[in-house]
Amino acid sequence: MRRVTLTVAAALFMLLLDGSILNTSLPAMAHALEVRPLMLSAAVTVYLLTGAAVLPLASWLGERFGLRRLFVLAIVLFTGASLLCGFAQDATQLVLARALQGLGGGLMMPVGRTLAMQGARKEDVIGITALLTWPALFAPVLGPPLGGFITTYASWRWNFLLNVPLGLLAVFLIVRWVPRDTQQPRRPLDVRGAVGAALGLMLLLGGLDWTAHVVGDRAGRLQALLTLAFGVAALVWTVKHLKRTPHPVVSLAPFEHRTFLVATAAGGTFASMCLQATPFLLPLMFQLALGRGAVAAGALLLPYFLGNLGMKSVTTPILLRLGFRRVLVGAGAVNALAIAAFALVDANTPWSALVILLAVAGCARSMLMTAINTLMFADVLPAQRAAASALSTVSMQAAGALGVAIGAIALAVAQSAHGSPHLELGDFHAAFLAMAAFCALATVSFWRLPVDAGAEMTRATAGRAG
Repeated sequence: MRRVTLTVAAALFMLLLDGSILNTSLPAMAHALEVRPLMLSAAVTVYLLTGAAVLPLASWLGERFGLRRLFVLAIVLFTGASLLCGFAQDATQLVLARALQGLGGGLMMPVGRTLAMQGARKEDVIGITALLTWPALFAPVLGPPLGGFITTYASWRWNFLLNVPLGLLAVFLIVRWVPRDTQQPRRPLDVRGAVGAALGLMLLLGGLDWTAHVVGDRAGRLQALLTLAFGVAALVWTVKHLKRTPHPVVSLAPFEHRTFLVATAAGGTFASMCLQATPFLLPLMFQLALGRGAVAAGALLLPYFLGNLGMKSVTTPILLRLGFRRVLVGAGAVNALAIAAFALVDANTPWSALVILLAVAGCARSMLMTAINTLMFADVLPAQRAAASALSTVSMQAAGALGVAIGAIALAVAQSAHGSPHLELGDFHAAFLAMAAFCALATVSFWRLPVDAGAEMTRATAGRAG
C-alpha cells in the first residue's frame, strides 16, 4: 500500500509542479516564439479549462475502464503532451499541446487519489493522506524558482521535457506495483450532469483566472464577472440535477458528512485560498517591491520550503495526539498571524527575522493542509471515496484559482488607491492582510467543528500504532 501511495504521490508532484513552473517562464517563451507574453497566457488558461472539463467524468471513467488503467492512460497523455509542448514551434502548437496536457492532468489528480485510497482501512487514511499532500505543499513553492532557474540557465523547453522521463518512470512503477482493479458495476453516463458540471467548472475557473489578469481593465473585468456568474449559475443547476438523478455523474453523498463539508465547501476553501495565494504573492513582493532578482527571490523561499518539509515528519503524531479540531484551529490561527506578519516586512527587516517568519509560515501551511486533506476522508465511506476525490479536487482547484484572483484584485485595488503605475510594497501588505482575514474566517469555521470530529479515524490509527 505504501509503494502504491508513493508512486501516486510522485506522479501528482510532476503534475502540480508543471502547473506552477510555467508562469516565471512566460516572458522567455514569448520571446522565443516571437509573440507578446499576453498571448501565451492562453497556454495557462487552456490547460486549466480542459482539466476542468474532464474532471467531472473521472469517477465514471474510473468505474468503466478501471482506476489503474485510467491513471496510466492519463499519465501517458500528460507525458506525450508535455513532449509536444517542449517541441512546439509556435504559440498555436503550444496552446493545442497544453490543451491535451490539461485533459491528462484533469484526470490524474482525482483518479490518483482514489487509487491510493482504494481498499485502505480507516487507520491507514491519515498516513496515506499525509503522503498525498506533500506534492500540493512543495510544488507551488518549488515551481516558480525552478522555472526561473531552468529558463535562465538552460531553456524553457526543459520545463516540459523533464516530464517525459518522470512520466515514463511513473507508468513503469504503476504497472509493476499497483494491483489490477476488481470489476466494478457500470453506471449509465449522466450526460446532463457531465455537461453541466464541465461547463460550470470551465466558466468558474476560467472566469477566476480571467479576473486575475484584467483587474485594472473595466471592460475586461465586466466580461470576467459575467463569465463567473454564468459559471456559478451552471453549477447551481448541476447540483440540483445531481440530487435528483438516480445515477449522477458525481455523487454528492460525501457532503452528508460534516467533516467533508467543512474541509471542502466551508473552512477548507478559505484556508486553501490562503495556502495557494501566499506562494504566489511572496516571490512577487521580493522581486517587484524589494528589488530582488528572480533567482534571489526563489532562494528566499527556501526557508518556507524547509518549514513545509520539516513539519511533515510530525504531522501524523500531532493529529493523533491533539485531534482534528485542535490542530485545525491552532494551525489556522498561526497561519493567519504569519500571513498578516508579512505585511510588516520591508527593506529594513532583519534577515534572521524574515527567515524565521518564512519557516513558521511554512510549518503552519504544512500542518493545516495535511489536516484539511485528511479530514476530508475522516468519515467518508469506502464506496464514496471516488466521488469524494473528484469533489475535493474541484474544491482545491477552485480555491486555488480564487486565492490567486483575490490576491491579484487586492494588489490592483491597493495600487489604484495611490495612483502609482507600479506596484509598491504597501500594495503587497494590503494583499497579505486580505489573505490573513480569509484564513481567520477558516479558523472560525474549524472552531465550530465538534470536539470529536474525525475521532474514529484517529482512534483507529492510534490503536494500530499502539
